[in-house]
Amino acid sequence: MRILITNDDGINAEGLKTLETIAAALAGPDGEVWTVAPAFEQSGVGHCISYTHPTMIAELGFRRWAAEGSPADCVMAGLHDILPAAPDLILSGVNRGNNAGENAVYSGTVGGAMEGALQRIPSIALSQFFGPENAQLVDPFEAAALHGATVVQALLDKGIWGGDGYGVFYNINFPAVPAAGVKGIRVARQGLRPDNFKVEAQDSPSGRRFLWVRGVAQAVETGPGTDVSANLEGYISVTPMRADLTAHELLSDLEARLA
Repeated sequence: MRILITNDDGINAEGLKTLETIAAALAGPDGEVWTVAPAFEQSGVGHCISYTHPTMIAELGFRRWAAEGSPADCVMAGLHDILPAAPDLILSGVNRGNNAGENAVYSGTVGGAMEGALQRIPSIALSQFFGPENAQLVDPFEAAALHGATVVQALLDKGIWGGDGYGVFYNINFPAVPAAGVKGIRVARQGLRPDNFKVEAQDSPSGRRFLWVRGVAQAVETGPGTDVSANLEGYISVTPMRADLTAHELLSDLEARLA
């Protein structure tokens, strides 16, 4: 199996090392793992692509490249310039912090997997929730490290892929517990926390005004059957996604209203 991996935390991120181990286990001794990751952190860029300026890439080692761009840029670089042939699988992560709930909309990690799906390659985003139970562990990614290959292999064997139009990709979030504390896997819809990102203004010594993005509390229940709540209960959440943003259930009613 040939696997392309990327992330949004950057080429030197600890979570990428975890993903390399997961990918190596999945690819097997005769497989290939190719890394194309951002040269610098790209958290929060979503599905951004560098449409108005070129992306510089650099070979750092055997099957290891860095790109001065977003995760989606990295996926396109891997598919259309770096890899000798199309990969069988694209993995994005393991993100430092959850990409459950509304975080998935902003996430560059999810954006990398989304680009893979748009390019017709099976793609999965992986993120590690952090909290008091795992943030201070020697390896805070140990839940993802121990269970990651198993969950991905289960999706490869039994997941729903392909279809007409926008292909399915998957968003996996590992709970904020030690690996031994993971209770299992739950298929979950995307949740929505009641609060969202904000900005905080600050004036610099030179008088210029800057805005800092502030996060909100992450350990907030989002209701039964959602990814955030599954994670808070100690379960790995698996959410099928598509890049189609249409609110399909509104089409008929809206057409009647506007007729």
